Amino acid sequence: MRPQIIDRSRDQEFMRQALALAAEGAALGEVPVGALLVQHGQVIGQGFNRPILDSDPSAHAEMVAIRAAARSASNYRLPGSTLYVTLEPCSMCAGLIVHSRVMRVVFGALEPKAGIVQSQGQFFAQGFLNHRVMVEGGVLAEECGQILSDFFKARRAKA
Repeated sequence: MRPQIIDRSRDQEFMRQALALAAEGAALGEVPVGALLVQHGQVIGQGFNRPILDSDPSAHAEMVAIRAAARSASNYRLPGSTLYVTLEPCSMCAGLIVHSRVMRVVFGALEPKAGIVQSQGQFFAQGFLNHRVMVEGGVLAEECGQILSDFFKARRAKA
């Protein structure tokens, strides 16, 4: 098996696309988290949080993007892919990332309450996992955190 080459040169560009997806979700009343999956430099899946729209508690941005990518690739495994997500993944999404064989996760803002990549644990470092995921955190963290802060501030003002 030959080693994967990591190209970090487009991380901010892809994270900006994820932020645009987050804004799309916010405009529809969803918590603004966006995600996209890139393989060989091409976006093969994307999405934003949509549990309210879909009446589906599992419809996190990562889930939506990975499901779309798997359909696009006609494969439930996505080797060599990178997931860009504006917020640190939760445990549900981390499990999906491992099962779908995503190679790398790039996230923006930390999720202090439920983030399982760094904030509340280091899920991907667990020895029992049969797949290793590389992680880069803090890409455009300020922008990714700001869209969430603005959303919840506006929500509180309406209440």
